[in-house]
Amino acid sequence: MSANEFRKKEMNELQRLSIDDAKAKYTFPITIVLDNVRSMHNVGSVFRTADSFGLAEIILCGFSPCPPHREIHKTALGATETVQWHYSAAVNDTLLQLKAQGYTIIAAEQVHNSISLEKIDYKTTDKIAVVFGNEVEGVSDTALAYCDQVVEIPQFGAKHSLNISVSVGIIIWELIRKFNQ
Repeated sequence: MSANEFRKKEMNELQRLSIDDAKAKYTFPITIVLDNVRSMHNVGSVFRTADSFGLAEIILCGFSPCPPHREIHKTALGATETVQWHYSAAVNDTLLQLKAQGYTIIAAEQVHNSISLEKIDYKTTDKIAVVFGNEVEGVSDTALAYCDQVVEIPQFGAKHSLNISVSVGIIIWELIRKFNQ
């Protein structure tokens, strides 16, 4: 193949949606719940990932920082304007409300009896909320008590640790990949 066959797309070729069109077009019934995520850069990255995959919403819980904030906007690149979000002080109240609305609650955490990501099974008609936890402590025990499943990303190195923004991208991609099958 020649270099011309791999020409980068120009901005007008990316078919970007307007803010209003993006808000109206979200297609995946997946909500991200951030349980005491402290880094504004991680929160901004999660917004950007949620926008990229067309997710329903983000719920920021506990001491997770909220827009508007310069550091969040730095990594979100405008996604705080296109992704629905709200703040809740207590993750347990949030998860209880989501359960009452028929959501399947899935945590991303390394626990006994977790499901390896590639084995996760759900109905594409399910509304799903995925809980991601604090960068040091992980998903709180309070949040884990409300979960229907816990999923773990297979890892093979010495650290067995991924940045939350990387974990969000991997898990959401796998959910959407299975959703589209």
